[in-house]
Order: sequence, then C-alpha cells, then structure tokens
Amino acid sequence: MQRHVLMLALGALAVIVPLALWFSSSMAKVVRELAADAERIQNMDFSDDEAHDSHIQEFHQLGEAFRQMKATLSAKTDALAFAQDKLARIIDLGIAMSAERDTSKLMDMILLGAKDLTNADGGTLYIRSDDDKLNFQILRNDTLGVALGGEGRPAPTIPPVPMFDESGQPNHRNVVSHAVHQQETINIPDAYDAGQFDFSGTRIFDERNHYRSKSFMTVPLKPRGGDVIGALQLINARPPGSSEIIPFAADIQRFIEALAAQAATALYNRELLLAQERLMDSMIQLIAGAIDAKSPYTGGHCERVPELSVMLAEKACEVKDGPLADFAFTTDEEWREFRIGAWLHDCGKVTTPEYVVDKATKLETIYNRIHEVRTRFEVLLRDAEIQRLRSIASGMNPAEAGSRMAGRKAQLLDDFAFVAECNVGGEFMAPEKVERLKRIAGYTWWRHFDDRLGLSHEELKRYPAEASPLPMEEKLLSDKEHHIIPRAAAVKDLYQGCGFQAQVPENLYNLGEVYNLSVGRGTLTEEERFKINEHIMQTIVMLERLPFPKHLKRVPEYAGTHHETMIGSGYPRKLTQDHLSIPARITAIADIFEALTASDRPYKKAKTLSESVKILSFFKKDGHIDADLFDLFLTSGVYRDYAERFLLPEQIDEVEIEKFITQTAA
Repeated sequence: MQRHVLMLALGALAVIVPLALWFSSSMAKVVRELAADAERIQNMDFSDDEAHDSHIQEFHQLGEAFRQMKATLSAKTDALAFAQDKLARIIDLGIAMSAERDTSKLMDMILLGAKDLTNADGGTLYIRSDDDKLNFQILRNDTLGVALGGEGRPAPTIPPVPMFDESGQPNHRNVVSHAVHQQETINIPDAYDAGQFDFSGTRIFDERNHYRSKSFMTVPLKPRGGDVIGALQLINARPPGSSEIIPFAADIQRFIEALAAQAATALYNRELLLAQERLMDSMIQLIAGAIDAKSPYTGGHCERVPELSVMLAEKACEVKDGPLADFAFTTDEEWREFRIGAWLHDCGKVTTPEYVVDKATKLETIYNRIHEVRTRFEVLLRDAEIQRLRSIASGMNPAEAGSRMAGRKAQLLDDFAFVAECNVGGEFMAPEKVERLKRIAGYTWWRHFDDRLGLSHEELKRYPAEASPLPMEEKLLSDKEHHIIPRAAAVKDLYQGCGFQAQVPENLYNLGEVYNLSVGRGTLTEEERFKINEHIMQTIVMLERLPFPKHLKRVPEYAGTHHETMIGSGYPRKLTQDHLSIPARITAIADIFEALTASDRPYKKAKTLSESVKILSFFKKDGHIDADLFDLFLTSGVYRDYAERFLLPEQIDEVEIEKFITQTAA
C-alpha cells in the first residue's frame, strides 16, 4: 500500500513540478516586463530639446507611460492570481485523490474537479475496458440536471465507444477514441463546425434535449509510464458567473492536462490495489476449495463457514445495547479482514492427511486393515480343517473330529465378529471388551513368507531383520515395532514459542493393531486425534508467518481461535473469554453449526435444524461458545436464514428457540 501511495505521490510531483516551474517563469517574465517599463520611463528625455513642444507634452507622455505600466502590472497580477488559484486547486485535488480508496468517489472527484476548474456545463469520464472499448463511467450536465454514474447513482446506459472499427482499424472518427489513440488533448471550439469527427450522436442528443453542445475538450487519461486507461471529456466552457458558451482557453488546457495526469495515476494505482485484492481473495478461495476437495467429509465446509460468520456478524453489528453493543465493523477493510480470517480458518488442513480425516474405522489407514485380520482368521480356520483331516488320518473318529472342527469354527467366527465390531468404534469400550480383545490377539498362526519383501526404502527402516528362521509363529493381532512412526525432530521444534498448550504425542503415528482396536471412543488414536487438532496449529503458524499489511493483521487471530472455548478448555492455546474477540467467537459458532448441519458428510446422517440447534445449546450450557452470540443467532433468525440457503428441505423443521434463549428479568 505504501509503495502505491509513493508511486502516486511521485506521479503527482512529476505533474506539479513542471507547473510550478511554469508559474515561476511567469513571475520572472512579469518582473522583466515591469523593469522594462520602468527603464523606458527613466530614459525619457525631459530636456528643452526641440523634440518636445512643451513641458505639458512631456508630462502627458509620462502619465501615459505610467498608465501602460499599471495596466501591464494589473493584467499580469490577474494572470498570476488565476494561475496560482488553479495550481493550488490541482494540488488539493491531487492530495485528496491520493487518499481516496473508493473508485466511484474517486471518479466523481476527478470529473467534478475538472468541471470546476473550467467552469464547464457538462462532462463525461470514460474508462478503457479489456475488450478495447471506452465505457461511460460518469455523466454530468448542469443545465439538463443529469447526474449518472459515480457514488450511489445509476450507471449511464449509453453504448461504449469502440477503439477500433469493424475492420480492426483505429477509430479516429470519434473524438474520444481519437484522443486516446493519439494520446493528445483535442480542443474543439464548436462541435458543429468540426468536420474531422462524427458528432451525429451529439446532434441527436441536442435535438432530443433542446440543448446545444458546442465547445469540447477531450483529454486522455494516461498514468506516468503506463498506457492510456481512459479519457476525460468536458463540454461547454463558460465564463465565471455567465451562461455564455465559450471555447476552452488554451491556458486552462494545461491545468486540465495536469489534473488528468494525476487522475490517471490515482485511478491506475487504485485499480492495481483492487486487482491485488481480487487476486488475493481468489487465491484464498482456491486454497479453501482445495481443502474441501481433499475429502468428501469436509466438502463445502470452508465455503459455508465464512457465509454463516458474515451473517451473524452483520446482526451483531446492529445490536445497540448489552454486551455486544460496543462491537461493530465500521469500514470495508475491517469486513474484508474478517472475511479473509473466516475463509482461512481451516487452511492448516492442507497438511492433514485425508486418511486421518476420513478414518471411519479403527484399523483404517490408507485402507481398512480389517481385511488382513480376516485373512489371518481364514488361515486359522484352514489350519483347523487340516487338523481335522490329520486327526482322522491318525485314527480319530470322523464324527468326533468333525465336532471339534465345528466348535473351533464357531469360536473363530464369533471372535472375528467381535474384532470387526471393535473396529467400527463407538462412544465407549468396556474394560471386559478390551480384555477379550487381548485374549483373541494371543491366538497364534504360522507365517511362511518374508515380510520385508516388496517394501519401500523408508518402510524397510521400520522393519527389523527376521529374528528367527521361517516359518515363524506370530500372534493373531499385534503391536509391532514397524507400527511406530516416529515424529521428526524438526517438526517438534516447529511450535516452539507459539504459546500452544496442546500436549504433543511422542510419536507421529502408532498403527499397532491391538492399540488401535482398543481405542475407547471413536476411531482415532491419541496421535491421530492430535493430528486432526494440529490443523489449527498449522493454520496459526502459516498465517503468522505471512507479511499481512496493517489492515489485515488480525487475520491469524480470526482464523486461529475458533476451537478455543469461553472457559479455557479449547485448543491450541486454551484461551478464555477475556482473550477471545467477538469476531473469533462468531467464527467458533459458525464452525460448529456448519459441521452439525452439513449434509455432505458420508460418515453421518444429516441432522435436522432443531437437532443441530439443540446440540449447539449444549455448547452454550458448557461454556464452550458465547451465550450472547448464541442467543442472537436464534433471535435474529440467522439460524433459519442459513438453513434456507444451505440445508436440504427435509432438514428444515420448526425450532422452539424459547427453550434455548437465556431469559432475562424484566
């Protein structure tokens, strides 16, 4: 931003300095002319020579000389005052334009400033588009009372001026396109007498409006060192205090060209800033979309959370009393900062493996390892069948051997069904189930093949050499050395000094079979749960390393605190309500409610609106979310407005919000 302001200032100086030099040279010229007049008076001959008939004639000549000098002085003084006034106004306009961030207001400022400098009756501002057309942006006419375009007014509906004709040749018939092509000012005393340009449209306009467009000045808008970006056209110059139409004077043209140069630079720099903002916003949305696309379990989450956050923030800004009365976003920059923070709230998930995010069963990694376990049960069943045949061959009664085989098969089928049930996960795993799992894990089977064959270089580092020759007896379920994936030392140092209170597990992952199947709640191990939660730590680290400008400095805060709670039980910094801003609290509610109502999660059935509000009320009751914002979420109708936009019709049911709102004493 500072660099663009500096560019604008340098551009303004490049225009103003020549004008100042011209002003100084005009001053010097006046002084020289006055000195010459004084010298002529001093050199007059007042002697008794024959050239003068009398002293009366000499005094007459002296008086005439003084009158000439006084007239010259008065004219030059008026000219200098005129130039000084125009120059001062241009400087003031340049300063104002450099500070204006609203493009519509800036264009208003340019056209009205030019009209004021020339006392023109009308004016138009054109901006060149990417398809080489000059589009009407603002149109003003004092006599007709026309004011189109600019701040808060409807845009002109006049067709644009093409820069090129149908054959691709430059359009020199229109005065505006001609001025842009030639990059020069066109000053026309009377449009009706200008045969070079096509003013047929002007004549039609005049006839319809009983108007007479006469003098025209068209100035290209060209920033210093850049291409022409548009044109400024002024119509019907008038003397101060008069409605008479006169040509635009040559001396005023130079001031308008100076103003146009400053205006072009201001518009160009503003467009550069807007282009950068558009690029940044697109990149942010691209990242958010990529995160959602990684996993069908989070599809659309990064897009919907900002929408809900803004909806609730708008309602919070309208509150005039109570704890939320002092909160408000007062500028567009503050709103943009909040939106960016909401868009980036999960950007750290780009580092989270989708097989962890999507882990639907306890043995799932890249695939569900229950298939390996089932194969081992198949081996045990096959071994039982082999034992039956061997027993019969050794003389055992076939019926007895078959009975033993049937009992062993029933046991294996029941045990595998239990292991498979453990793999699915749930809210609680009783201790007796863990004991049974460990007992089943103690079953043994014989492995005849080398388990180091076909492994990658990195994977081999975790697999020790065979401790004994094959075949080798192994347990049915095991926690082996190669199941441990250590955490890199460099990663451990990543979070130093960040103020995170989360306990970092020693290992990155533990893929042990008994270890995973014994998980008491859900499907995630301690390491995997940390990996899921770590996304917010990654979000904070990533964003705090970015060189955000001053007006976006709070983006990391807004994006990185939506998993904190009001009572300090959240993560990663265990902040309390005293350290959580209103925008951060808003995003926390939006994040939870979006997750509750999302219908694109393959692992869960979409909850109804009333179910989601009820669950969110538990978060309020437990002090996890801001109670005042939750109440506002309901009483303002944001919950229903969001539902109508993003929920399936069958999800939307009636919600008795009175059950969940904190009742205050009258």
